[in-house]
Amino acid sequence: MVEIQPLDIADPIRTQAILRRYGFQFKKSLGQNFLTNKAVLNGILDAADLQPTDLVVEIGPGIGSLTEQLARRVKQVVAVEIDERLLPILADTLAPYNNIEVVHQDILKTSLAELTANYPDHGAIKVVANLPYYITTPIMFSLINGEVQPDVLVLMMQKEVAQRITADSGNKHYGSLSIDVQTQMTAEIAQIVPRTSFVPQPNVDSAVLVLQRYQHSPYQIDHPEMFSTIVKSSFQQRRKSLQNNLANLFGKDKREQITQIITELDLPAQVRAEQLPIQKFIDLSNACFTTFTSKRSK
Repeated sequence: MVEIQPLDIADPIRTQAILRRYGFQFKKSLGQNFLTNKAVLNGILDAADLQPTDLVVEIGPGIGSLTEQLARRVKQVVAVEIDERLLPILADTLAPYNNIEVVHQDILKTSLAELTANYPDHGAIKVVANLPYYITTPIMFSLINGEVQPDVLVLMMQKEVAQRITADSGNKHYGSLSIDVQTQMTAEIAQIVPRTSFVPQPNVDSAVLVLQRYQHSPYQIDHPEMFSTIVKSSFQQRRKSLQNNLANLFGKDKREQITQIITELDLPAQVRAEQLPIQKFIDLSNACFTTFTSKRSK
């Protein structure tokens, strides 16, 4: 942890001055939008609940506005940047800090295991990222499901995607994405971020999403493959009843057994997938596994 005066890169005037000095032009293909709202930046830092022993992996440091603030609060920062044009800028803006490693890499072509291998002596592993809208979910799941898994992720993403991830059953945003994430981590929106907080300004608002790994998961999924298949199939045609979607999955000739399963789970005959809490999906997958897989194998 470094105690020096920050450069306050997130100040809009300073950001523009740095960009002009280097003649930097944004690339739409990389989904680049730099944060220039200090209140939002401070909100990200608060959401990460940073501790002096933390090891933070930052994805997409840009010109270092968040990176410098992280370095002042934690033991080590590993900043992963795909755009080689930003490397000399980061070397300049982050020069005062000796606890930052800038890695020129595509985050989808590396892993937390590789990025943290040189720093075995640390507390929690946390990921902080301003994710490009077009590749948010692949990056998120690569981090959640990797060999080395973060304790906390604080992710800037499109507001609509964050709403889908955090939605509960009965909410119009609730779907397979909600379930895929919430079975592994707690998920909450820390703040909504107006589009005016970025340069250049995107077309939609963003949100800061906080994911935290369960200390003790409330969910016990006995048959992960069946669970995943049922969840995905159940939401493929949202307006259809769960019974119809399951019949499409298992076969029309299995409709009688499907009806019996739904009845035994105390669900309405015409219930739709968006009405089922996660635990009911787990119960459903267990029942389907027993009915359609166990019996078939005998």
